[in-house]
Amino acid sequence: MSTQAPNKTIVTVGTPPVYPYSQAIKAGGLIYVAGAVAQDASGSVAPKGDIKGQTRAILERVRAILAAAGSSLDQAVAVTVYLKSAGDFAAMNEVYAGFWSKDPPTRTTVVADFVAPDALVEIAMIAVPTGGERVVVHPASWMRSPSPYSYAIRTGDTLFLSGLVSRSGRDNTVVPGDISAQTAVVLDNAGELLKAAGMTFDNVVSSRVYLPDGASFQPMNAVYRKYFASAPPARATVVAGLAGSQYVVEITLVASSSPKRVILDGRPVNPNLSAAIRAGDRIYVSGMLGNTPETRGDVGAQTKETLARIKTALAAAGCAPADVYDAVAYLTDARTFSAMNDAYRAFFERDFPARATVQTGLVAPDGLVEIMVTAGCHGK
Repeated sequence: MSTQAPNKTIVTVGTPPVYPYSQAIKAGGLIYVAGAVAQDASGSVAPKGDIKGQTRAILERVRAILAAAGSSLDQAVAVTVYLKSAGDFAAMNEVYAGFWSKDPPTRTTVVADFVAPDALVEIAMIAVPTGGERVVVHPASWMRSPSPYSYAIRTGDTLFLSGLVSRSGRDNTVVPGDISAQTAVVLDNAGELLKAAGMTFDNVVSSRVYLPDGASFQPMNAVYRKYFASAPPARATVVAGLAGSQYVVEITLVASSSPKRVILDGRPVNPNLSAAIRAGDRIYVSGMLGNTPETRGDVGAQTKETLARIKTALAAAGCAPADVYDAVAYLTDARTFSAMNDAYRAFFERDFPARATVQTGLVAPDGLVEIMVTAGCHGK
């Protein structure tokens, strides 16, 4: 079932979600599929304790959602896999690989926890409609990834990069080092992928940084700033485990060849990120927090403040909450899900964006929730 909303089509297969998110949003030439866990019709996670079974159930479910949206798994361009345990990576990978015979989508895999206590994996996805442009970008000197993902895929003006870790693209060997060294390797690799797509770091519009150790935040920033001397992309940085213990940072980037404009939201400029970036009709808003002295310890109040800040950034870009397609909510405690949801539902009211919600740490010590969104202002 599909329903039309301003600037977007809401796609629903079976029973609509009881929580404030849409299963998928089709808008701006892309399809955003919400983070899915292996829940059956009763809401129970099944099969319990079986990472392979849960991975298979999720991907079959996403396949049906994409079909209803006029697409397929073969048209996926970007996937985020959240695992409860890094120890499940190989088993998840084994099942995951069977869903793509060639040219799999880009992928980021990190360790997080979930609202559903029996969930072992959550998967969110972005795809293009059937017939839409989907071009794999791969530097000529690089080997193929040892895992089932492509390093970069371009569709139209947008380039999606996989989550990159400190590994040599030429021979797939780990490049060891501290947070500064590994951040440099990751971004040097990103530079090669951007170059292969005819782009540079100036084209990067969105970034997600995953750190297993929050203490490495500032050393990472010091290196990161060297690659984005001006107009840095929108960004969220969270504390999350990685699939390989030898890595201390993973970074996922999105770039665009459309004209790029930095959106200011009235707060002091942050040298590490822009409040939001507008590229063409698409708006990428940084992960926002609502931690203030007044909201300390209150996830509902922090969510309300976070969303107010997102609304300010959207307004500065000429958009409104109804224009949001996709969101990710990072909670420090999954038990606060209901309180976060109450504020979130009141903010969007209806026609909810697709959304993934996971439990991670935040780099702000008193932050309880961080929310990052993507929106579109077509014709505005």
